[in-house]
Amino acid sequence: MRDFIRRMGLGAALAAVALTPALLPGQARAEKFINILTGGTSGVYYPLGVGLSKIYGDAMPGTKVQVQSTKASVENLNLLEQGRGELAFALGDSVKLAWEGDPEAGFKHKLDKLRGIAAIYPNYIQIVASKDSGIHTLADLKGKRVSVGAPKSGTELNARAIFAAAGMSYKDLGQVQYLPFGESVELMKNRQLDATLQSAGLGVSSIKDLASSIPITIVAVPKAVAEKLGAPYVSEPIPAGTYDGQTADVETVAVVNFLVTRKGVSDEAAYEMTKLLFTNLKTLEASHKAAARIKLANALKGMPIPLHPGAAKFYKEQGLLK
Repeated sequence: MRDFIRRMGLGAALAAVALTPALLPGQARAEKFINILTGGTSGVYYPLGVGLSKIYGDAMPGTKVQVQSTKASVENLNLLEQGRGELAFALGDSVKLAWEGDPEAGFKHKLDKLRGIAAIYPNYIQIVASKDSGIHTLADLKGKRVSVGAPKSGTELNARAIFAAAGMSYKDLGQVQYLPFGESVELMKNRQLDATLQSAGLGVSSIKDLASSIPITIVAVPKAVAEKLGAPYVSEPIPAGTYDGQTADVETVAVVNFLVTRKGVSDEAAYEMTKLLFTNLKTLEASHKAAARIKLANALKGMPIPLHPGAAKFYKEQGLLK
């Protein structure tokens, strides 16, 4: 009898092992992981990151893809260096300063593990004021309440650079707020803030929301300021009709965004991430129209860091590299 129970116990144990989910067909655990570092949910990085996550998740079996909302460029690059992400969105000037290890920009040392995937779309520095504030020019911002983006974010680095090129500093402002896009807009709607500076793709949801809620003025950044800034900044217009009530083009400056990975991400994963980006651009446009500005021909322009070998393999196949 005792032998029979022992035999039954062993049989039950074997049956339990046989039914363990890890061993059932189609239940293999993900062997790879991609964490996409983006920005605030009301910006452009986040919806594009969500779009990429779906593309990667559908086309890369056995890979778990996650999207992380962050304070954007500077935080993203530091997280990559720490091995806490596999792909990140970042502004070109932030990437350059990270590679150089500029402590004033938020990089305590040279981030030498960073590797390039692609130059993508340009970020437009969009300075928006409420009509009631009476702000029409950069000089009019003096003494006003202005949000310049999250502390030491790519947007905030842009703000510092633009004010300096215009002969101004934060000391000239009446009040400086370091807030994400969405929070800045809510304060402007409630008349607790006069203006916001946002570095994002055209048609960013936060400014669209603001323009549909209150009358706004888009403040020009003159070409003379762009020329003083120099590379990686370029003078670009915000086309008329981009936002409600905007009846004419407005001069501003733009800086290219990059997708960045790191040393330690496999050549195969970097190759797939790069290839799937460029073979699914139409799909990505459904996430945000900024994706319409991503062009394979521009993928290597202004790349401030070494390319990842996996990305380089894709560009060689496309004839962009020898």
